[in-house]
Amino acid sequence: MRLGIFGGSFNPVHYGHLLLAESCREACLLDEVWLVPAAVPPHKQSAELAPGKARLEMLELALAGNEQLRPSAIELERGGVSYTVETLARIAEENPGASLFLLMGADSLEDLPTWREPERICTLATPVVVRRAGSPEPDFTAMAPLVSAERLAEIRRWQVEMPLVELSSTDLRQRGAAGRSLRYRTPRPVEKYIETHKLYRMSGE
Repeated sequence: MRLGIFGGSFNPVHYGHLLLAESCREACLLDEVWLVPAAVPPHKQSAELAPGKARLEMLELALAGNEQLRPSAIELERGGVSYTVETLARIAEENPGASLFLLMGADSLEDLPTWREPERICTLATPVVVRRAGSPEPDFTAMAPLVSAERLAEIRRWQVEMPLVELSSTDLRQRGAAGRSLRYRTPRPVEKYIETHKLYRMSGE
């Protein structure tokens, strides 16, 4: 089994997240992609998050009907600060026959050395770096101290280009706080969920 792992806040999920997951699934011939909402993102511990239950339920609504893209509650169930290395180790232990691929945006590549046990992350899973159409090739310099030259060459081969979509969860939260339309930025069921539960209304984030 070839399994993609895509972690994030998903606060809220939007079409950019879904397109990244699908682009990687297709390009890397993945059997499944798991979208994993963080309980507490390590680099966003001060950020205001919607409850984990709400973020998971929005993912479930967004992915309904697609058996190859699935939400995973593994980090929410573990609780506390969500470290990628712990998540990958748990998934590898529970799925011993799976080849793991860690999906990340090109912006996360530069930060990877600051993550907990980055060398082990690169052993547990193959990082798949995603760049937007028209953008330059990612700079893999930050990864060079973490892996062998052969492994780095392999990782470079797995980079994925996705269509340019200018969407962000920050923008959706700001629009929600201002009572503005979220239509065509996130799946309709997620849009209705945000409206019904009045998410982000009190936040200017």
